[in-house]
Amino acid sequence: MNELTRGLSSIAELFFPTLCVTCGNRLVTQEKFVCFDCWHDLPVTNFHFDAENKVARLFWGRVQIENATAFFAYNKGSNYQHLIHFIKYKGMKELGFVTGRRFGNALMLSPEFNSIDVVVPVPLHPKKQKMRGYNQSEWIAKGISDSLGKPVSVNNLRRNLHTSTQTRKNRYERWENVENIFEILNPEEFAGKHILLIDDVVTTGSTLESCAFQLLQIENVKVSIATLAFADY
Repeated sequence: MNELTRGLSSIAELFFPTLCVTCGNRLVTQEKFVCFDCWHDLPVTNFHFDAENKVARLFWGRVQIENATAFFAYNKGSNYQHLIHFIKYKGMKELGFVTGRRFGNALMLSPEFNSIDVVVPVPLHPKKQKMRGYNQSEWIAKGISDSLGKPVSVNNLRRNLHTSTQTRKNRYERWENVENIFEILNPEEFAGKHILLIDDVVTTGSTLESCAFQLLQIENVKVSIATLAFADY
């Protein structure tokens, strides 16, 4: 970086400082997206060490899941809800990758997640992905893959129906909204594999249940679930 570029960068930073997406404080050198304090205080769940955690219990009696976890939990209105919001709606796909990589580093410490063969993000409908420009779950999956050293499959599980938002629906309405909306293009690619299914947030688990149901129709497939966040409200 030459002196002129460095000077212009400093002026831009003076008037448009880079702020932590979580707490809003100004970032300092070597901080990116999230400040060190907010990373340190991230309300991690450590659910990957507890087979009967709150996320796992969501799927009991609904679909056969090997393991289920979420990296951190947040309450409505919490600062850490902002982190998800920026990944999902503000174009910060790189933040999804960075946070996913941190999550993957945590999952490496759990024997239950050591048998994963492939990482699969929950797909968006092509229309929604084109409108948003990216699939946030894919970028989270890429970060997790980078840490675990496992491949990512982004084209084999496909959403074939465009559904309305889940935000204001109750549990039953969410299930109706996502029932039978996913398909597998090439079942042989996943046959005999232990799949780690990735999403950004889990609330009722309806979308993940629908994905897992389709995946489990494939011969000798096992499914585990990992979401970046758990909406604990």
